[in-house]
Amino acid sequence: MHERFLTAAGAALLTVVIVGAPLSAQVKKGKTRVLTTKSWMKSVNGPVCSSLKKVLDGSGPADDKAWASAAQYAELLNESGHVLMADGRCPDAVWADAAKQLRESSAAVLAAVEVKNATEAKTAFAGVLGACGTCHTAHKKK
Repeated sequence: MHERFLTAAGAALLTVVIVGAPLSAQVKKGKTRVLTTKSWMKSVNGPVCSSLKKVLDGSGPADDKAWASAAQYAELLNESGHVLMADGRCPDAVWADAAKQLRESSAAVLAAVEVKNATEAKTAFAGVLGACGTCHTAHKKK
């Protein structure tokens, strides 16, 4: 009886390891491309998000050059929502929903920036931050 329990427990643990391993690997890296998620976040998402926040702070972009920068940052964050879904990188619904929210919120930032509406851009940017926070809560390793 004890041996059956240990065998069943061992089989269950092995199943969790085998089934769970591909999911965690997909969070760290896509299936065929060399880019790691950590590198993407550190090199693109983090700096671009910080730059967009900086340009939207206060009363918003100060001149046409700053508005153009805000548009570029919003476009890059939108594209990131696609990159994070590419190459089998998406492990679950939380990730997929957050990537969708990132795309939608960054598109709303861009729309507001194109008409130079800092208030709407800031509101939409809160959605970008929400998308990041949701995914990081579920997936970011400390």
